[in-house]
Amino acid sequence: MPTAIAPRHIDINLARLHQLGMVTQEGGRTTVAEDFRTIKRPLLRNARGDGDVPAIRHGNLIVVTSAVPGEGKTYCAVNLAMSIAMEMDITVLLVDADVARPSVLKVLGLPPEPGLMDILLRDKTSLADVILKTNVPTLSILPAGRANKHATELLASRSMSRLLTEIAERYADRIVIFDSPPLLMTTEASVLASQMGQVLLVVESERTTQHAVKEALRHIEQCPNVNLVYNKSTAFPGSEYYGYYD
Repeated sequence: MPTAIAPRHIDINLARLHQLGMVTQEGGRTTVAEDFRTIKRPLLRNARGDGDVPAIRHGNLIVVTSAVPGEGKTYCAVNLAMSIAMEMDITVLLVDADVARPSVLKVLGLPPEPGLMDILLRDKTSLADVILKTNVPTLSILPAGRANKHATELLASRSMSRLLTEIAERYADRIVIFDSPPLLMTTEASVLASQMGQVLLVVESERTTQHAVKEALRHIEQCPNVNLVYNKSTAFPGSEYYGYYD
């Protein structure tokens, strides 16, 4: 008789994240924490509905992406997940979907683990097998998993579509944050974004060209709910994040 596999548990070094200037539950009202409170609020309204305004379809699936590498999308995805995990009645699943260059566990100071690729490559690996529980009670992580030369193609596969549907419908009360590949690096990134309820496009201040932003937006023009975060701005001293555009 098959036995259930207990979820794996990992400890995130929250003191280390705080020293790096990232959002943590015990980090207080830092500038970054306040910025992500502003960023998350409309995303949560879309995901859960607000008064007479219903929730949007798959609004609990939020992909964080960028035009090109190096704009800070993983940093934003982790901070957004940590910020939403502070809500009283919400759980968060952070998915590393940048399978060619996974960075979520690296940012968190954790070693590689099985994850998304293992589900897509092996029928016997289930979502429950590879989700990592953390010492933040409301935050779980789905790592990218083992490297595979067909990783980007797998993101556009039917298996991925089925997995996204399962996550959206089975965990309707959970917010799922996906750290996606950059939009101008792979066509699969736009395919992944098209299956999300909401898209958060990270734009690096004084580095990302207007042409790159317009081209990235063209790749996700079929997505009805796209928001831009202007990252690494020096408009205000001490703030790495400034600007939220719906």
